[in-house]
Amino acid sequence: MRLPTRRSNKLKKSGNDVVYLTQEGIDKLQNTLKKLKSELPQAIEDVRITGEFGDFSENAEYQEAKHRMRRTRNRILSIEGRLKSVVLIDENSDSDVVVMGSVVMVLVNSNEKELKIVGPYEADPMVGKISYISPIGRKLMSRAKGDDVVINLPNGIEIVYKILSIK
Repeated sequence: MRLPTRRSNKLKKSGNDVVYLTQEGIDKLQNTLKKLKSELPQAIEDVRITGEFGDFSENAEYQEAKHRMRRTRNRILSIEGRLKSVVLIDENSDSDVVVMGSVVMVLVNSNEKELKIVGPYEADPMVGKISYISPIGRKLMSRAKGDDVVINLPNGIEIVYKILSIK
């Protein structure tokens, strides 16, 4: 039996992979990094203080402090690695076709939706940010205003996205 692959494992980089981010995404990562770096000295101090309580194997406070410190360090390393391989998505592209960074107005089931095409690390479908590698994002890429894009759902239903505008 094959176990499912977690999303986090799918997104792990193999070394020289690039991370596509908008300027907003880069700023958010840099702010998170700054916050984590400011929290790290306190986490280290907590480990030192709780380590003085005695037996490490039965010291729950020490174990928790150590876990929090490791988690903070790992997040810092992860974000620094991501920032090293960032490629900025040009959001001011005057393209006639959908590219990364485009804001696409589509008509779906007689409802207008605004979708922004971003990289997988910034994707948040709840706010209209979809990844260029998602099924909808892949179908929209390189399409022009007026094109109809057909999305086939697993249950056999087809949804038609009509591109109204591209910004």
